[in-house]
Amino acid sequence: MMLYWYLLIINLFTFVCYGLDKHKSKRKARRISERWLLLLALIGGSVGAWLGMLVLRHKTKHAKFRFGVPILLLLQIALYWWIIVR
Repeated sequence: MMLYWYLLIINLFTFVCYGLDKHKSKRKARRISERWLLLLALIGGSVGAWLGMLVLRHKTKHAKFRFGVPILLLLQIALYWWIIVR
């Protein structure tokens, strides 16, 4: 149950960070680093990152996001499945 809440919170936070970075990019303000956005996806926020890319149309031209986030998502799905089945 704890994993469920962690994943919910990290994915919501990640989605909000993608939205905030998109907003900052339009305003020419200081941005959230790509390293931080990818780290959020790596630590469990891959669904939020992927939805941020699709819904907000953000970071879709960068290969490390376009390919990296879906790969992280698939790896995390496999990991969560392995944890649950075990």
